Amino acid sequence: MTDFMKKFSLEGKNAWITGASYGIGFNIAKAFVEAGLKTVIFNDINQDLVDRGLASYKEAGIENVKGYVCDVTREDDVKALVGKIHEEVGQIDILVNNAGIIKRIPMHEMTRQQFQQVIDIDLVGPYIVSSAVLPEMMERHEGKIINMCSMMSELGRETVSAYAAAKGGLKMLTRNICAEYAEYGINCNAIGPGYIATPQTAPLRERQADGSRHPFDQFIVSRTPAGRWLDPSELGAPAVFLASHASDAVNGHVLYVDGGILAYIGKQPK
Repeated sequence: MTDFMKKFSLEGKNAWITGASYGIGFNIAKAFVEAGLKTVIFNDINQDLVDRGLASYKEAGIENVKGYVCDVTREDDVKALVGKIHEEVGQIDILVNNAGIIKRIPMHEMTRQQFQQVIDIDLVGPYIVSSAVLPEMMERHEGKIINMCSMMSELGRETVSAYAAAKGGLKMLTRNICAEYAEYGINCNAIGPGYIATPQTAPLRERQADGSRHPFDQFIVSRTPAGRWLDPSELGAPAVFLASHASDAVNGHVLYVDGGILAYIGKQPK
């Protein structure tokens, strides 16, 4: 490996990816391992989900994995887990704030409790976890924090007021962590995924009985210059870049991996 390519290596590093028992976080973990990551650390909210995650990693041939039960909205539990990770694994070189939820409810029908739950998990959670790992990163004068933003960090859409508020806030939290901790050698950036082809979105991508696209599928394809949904694996390389020394001069940035949605006004109707 050339000295240049070594800048993209994660060899010897430990990464904590919250909520990475499946989905986007799991795919990012796999990319990290391919880049040489030493240990994958993940958490989920109950033991059943953690066990399923561990089984998925084993099936993928990834053995150096530690899974923990932890709710990212519970500050004391997060602090306790950070101490446990330091004891059982070692330092946390990379943090990916991936855990999140979305509720699709019209704003005038949404309860304050429902709104608050999304804010707590998608915005307060990354604040709590980042705050817990920062002191040790500051001592080492090195660390990488990656937040998972969204198209809704920039755009509004019907029924996702809480999610948009949380992801917009996460964009600014990303910038402020940079502003406050860059002097300690810490990089905080974010990834803004576009629309990803996952098992959850599969029903939206199936052809209708008459052979036409599902209306939402048609909307996404027409709104994306690439003309397609993105594959979860396409988030891996951007995440590796932000987690590695290759991005040491990149800080406070949201890297939108969206197939060009934010650059595009959409197709003109025929």
